[in-house]
Amino acid sequence: VQLQASGGGWVQTGGSLRLSCAASGSFFRIITMGWYRQSPGFQRELVAAITSFGGTNYADSVKGRFTISRDNAKNTVELQMNSLKPEDTAVYFCSVGANDDMQSRKDGRTTTYWGKGTQVTVSS
Repeated sequence: VQLQASGGGWVQTGGSLRLSCAASGSFFRIITMGWYRQSPGFQRELVAAITSFGGTNYADSVKGRFTISRDNAKNTVELQMNSLKPEDTAVYFCSVGANDDMQSRKDGRTTTYWGKGTQVTVSS
C-alpha cells in the first residue's frame, strides 16, 4: 500500500488547512484511515481516525476544530483543520490499517501503513 498525502503548508492562527491522502497498491480492504502528527521532541500522536463504517475518533485537543472524512470508493481520507493554533504545528502523517488479502481478513490480521509526512505550520 502506498499513501500519497498533500495539503500541508503554512497558515496564521485561526486559519484553515485541508489534508488529503490517497491509498493505492495491492490490498484486500482498508479498515481504518487516520492522521497522526509529530512535533520535534514529542512522540507521534493520533489526531483523528475513521473506520470504513464512518466511526470517528479524535484527539481531545482537536475536537470541534478538525473533521476527518473518507471516500471508501476512492480510498481517500481527508482532514479539515479549522481554527488552527500554533500548537497544531507538526508533521502530519497519513496512516491506514488494511487487510492485505482475503486470508488476512479471515485471520483478523491488519497491516499498518504510513505515508510520508506533510508539514503543517501555524504561526502566532
